[in-house]
Amino acid sequence: MSTPATGGGRAGRPKGGGRAAAVERARAEALASGEMLVVGWREYVALPDWGIERILAKSDTGAASSALDVGHLEELPGDRVAFDVVTSRRREDAIVHVVADIVRRTRVRSSLGHPHDRILVATTMVLGGITKTIELGLVDRARMRCRMLLGRRTLQPEFLVDSGHAYLLGRRPRTPRVPPPAS
Repeated sequence: MSTPATGGGRAGRPKGGGRAAAVERARAEALASGEMLVVGWREYVALPDWGIERILAKSDTGAASSALDVGHLEELPGDRVAFDVVTSRRREDAIVHVVADIVRRTRVRSSLGHPHDRILVATTMVLGGITKTIELGLVDRARMRCRMLLGRRTLQPEFLVDSGHAYLLGRRPRTPRVPPPAS
């Protein structure tokens, strides 16, 4: 038996284009109504002030602040900092050099309870059509899969995290792996 909500397809599946269309409709409705946007535990975000179109970010509701993996961190005169952002795990040459104002310095505790001093900078983030100014701690996340962590201060009040799903706002297009040159 079919119902108008499912259009005769699999039970619970929205009519009109499958999962991607349903996610897009839900996103548009949430933005229009001012409700929270549901995001997956892993999503791609943009940092347009720095020319970064896509970087993988993990939502971490256990962390208060957000963090970004950087290299070659150098403090500059006038409360400024220079650093490199590696935007891809597959392409180590995908580096964006950034110079930013230091917003503040703070002391944070790692998940193991060890205190660390951290420099925070501000930038614009775009996630699911929502643009907001966020603070990012500059850290070494080289051994972590995601280059960026989205903490509670970044996620509130616009986003609700669905910890059971990743990429609710869309996956990145697959890029073919380039074979190594023949010897």
